[in-house]
Amino acid sequence: MSNTGVADNILDVEKIRKDFPILSQSVRGKPLIYLDNAATTHKPNAVIERVRKFDAEEYGTVRRGAYKLSENATQLYEDARQKVADFMGAEKKGEIVFTSGTTQAINLVAYSFGKRFVNEGDEIIISNIEHHANTVPWQVLCEERGAKLKVIPVNDDGELVMEEYEKLLSSKTRMVAVNHISNALGTINPVKEITEKAHAVGAKVLIDGAQSSAHTKMDVQDIGCDFYTFSGHKMYAPSGIGGVYGKMDVWEEMPPYVTGGDMIMQVTLEKSTYAKPPARFEAGTPPITQVIGLGAAIDYLEGIGLDKIADYENSLLEYGTRLFKEIEGVRIIGNARHKASIISFYMDAAHPHDVVTLLDQDGISCRGGHHCAQPTMIRYGVPATTRASMAFYNKPEELDALAESVKKCIRFFS
Repeated sequence: MSNTGVADNILDVEKIRKDFPILSQSVRGKPLIYLDNAATTHKPNAVIERVRKFDAEEYGTVRRGAYKLSENATQLYEDARQKVADFMGAEKKGEIVFTSGTTQAINLVAYSFGKRFVNEGDEIIISNIEHHANTVPWQVLCEERGAKLKVIPVNDDGELVMEEYEKLLSSKTRMVAVNHISNALGTINPVKEITEKAHAVGAKVLIDGAQSSAHTKMDVQDIGCDFYTFSGHKMYAPSGIGGVYGKMDVWEEMPPYVTGGDMIMQVTLEKSTYAKPPARFEAGTPPITQVIGLGAAIDYLEGIGLDKIADYENSLLEYGTRLFKEIEGVRIIGNARHKASIISFYMDAAHPHDVVTLLDQDGISCRGGHHCAQPTMIRYGVPATTRASMAFYNKPEELDALAESVKKCIRFFS
């Protein structure tokens, strides 16, 4: 344990940082301090090199070729699907459908599940702290199907009010869609309890796992959810890849979302029949290279250990929170008892866009804005926040530098 209170005995962070070539650069003459990991994470050499090797030596289209390159690429592609299934605790790899990321995954479920199961008068429940990607698709579905959207309120600390959630549930509830971790506040939601209560009234559950997949160990069978989405670029993999776990019995009842090649059983000019999941939901040539990179990222994360990552990042969060609570003129937005490594803050003296511009002068990359969570900002009466989101390659010294830079901002705008 360092004198900062950060548990530096958990991980060899200096060694880990050497795996990420982008972290060694300078920005505006200062060492890069990257604290926008909730938006996207950087890639370790293991992922960069695996992608390079596949493209240079192993690339072939999947599922359709009867030649060696295609056969090998198909095996690597399906091996990566198995890695995702194991990583998420799925029962079988066929429960994993690849998409471009969480946004497409949620849209897939909203469209396909909604087309089959949601009718006029039915109800969908989301929360007040969702990303727009887990808000807008359900709004569109409700508008199209004549259903009603209900919202779980959140308290001043950023925690869902579970007593109110229970009141929203009824026999009309068809889907409950909530995030595992709030991208704007860092709140870790009680997804297992949420799922159990939804299932008690016959509703299905989708968990938006975009913020959780690289920060905490997942077990979709233990949670019990019907769907769980994720994005590769938030878990040290390439962008343009992600997916959704779904229970096979639910997948089998759902119609395709996108149609085209490889998602069919048979096509005639009169009628088409569809393949079984997951192929039914993976029309066209998939992002093969990105899937291979995702598999390499999972290998890398598991080599470090999700439990160790969670423990180290939690100690960073505790240290950063202490630092910010000592800065006069700064208010942390979101103080849930269970939080991931995100600190969103607001200062009356300046808009977050101006704050992040000044932070950048010190080489510090933070995010300023509504974080695609405008209803959350409205709930807390702020136009936006400055967000520092930490990963296991961040150091306590970087949080010290952030705190000092924020103090400079306050002096500049005062």
